[in-house]
Amino acid sequence: MPEGPEIWRAADKISNAITGKEIEAIFFAFDELKQFEKSLQGLKINSVTPRGKAIITSFENNLSLYSHNQLYGKWMISENGDEPDTNRSLRVAIHTHDKSAFLYSASEIEILDDGEVENHSYIKKLGPDVVHPGTTYEEVLERYISSTFKNRKLSTLLLDQGFLSGLGNYLRSEILFCSGVDPDFRPKDCSEEQIEALARNSLDLSRRSYKTGGLTTPDSLVEALKEEGASRGQYRHYAYGRAGKPCYKCGKDILVMETGGRKVYYCVTEQKNHN
Repeated sequence: MPEGPEIWRAADKISNAITGKEIEAIFFAFDELKQFEKSLQGLKINSVTPRGKAIITSFENNLSLYSHNQLYGKWMISENGDEPDTNRSLRVAIHTHDKSAFLYSASEIEILDDGEVENHSYIKKLGPDVVHPGTTYEEVLERYISSTFKNRKLSTLLLDQGFLSGLGNYLRSEILFCSGVDPDFRPKDCSEEQIEALARNSLDLSRRSYKTGGLTTPDSLVEALKEEGASRGQYRHYAYGRAGKPCYKCGKDILVMETGGRKVYYCVTEQKNHN
């Protein structure tokens, strides 16, 4: 499932293509949304905004399109109105005079009144967005020390959108690795220094991934590995997806464990032996 940085980049792409433009035609695959095709035609798109792992596309008649990609949903942009070459199932198509936005394979799509957006069952439960530039370190730190969350295992907590929205599987492993925290720990098990590192890395790594197209490693390491001929998959992350490969800090093999059916990648030396 796409994580916050990917959703923000998708929203940027859609916004750049259609925001401020008049809708020449719009298509909905689901029968319950067909009624909106005529009423939205001729209107302009006011904004395209990421909300956690969902995207809100707002129209000038006080209606908004709520879409959540889930595991397989994907937005694509076309310059000439032609559908992209894909085997995915088309769910939404928004056509303007020069560009079109297509949403494929998503299952959660709704039309909401503007007043309903904040009360949507998904959106109203979201924690602070780790990619949003307005989210502060203090806000995130407060979540980690809150009595609501301090007793929950971090490997589970970091996937809870009600804790911090936008985090997901790869960011979880990277945040825990860079903070030197055992994946089996709860916030209450962490030192003050570790809690501060978790809060800082939750923001810094998420925003770095957004800006770089998915990298969580620093520029210095990326450049050094590139000079050695490393592929993007080899230098993209510190721990995630690197089971059996040497840790970039200590040289020992990165390990992997499963929790809740999802894999967490970690280094014994950096995360368990230091605790």
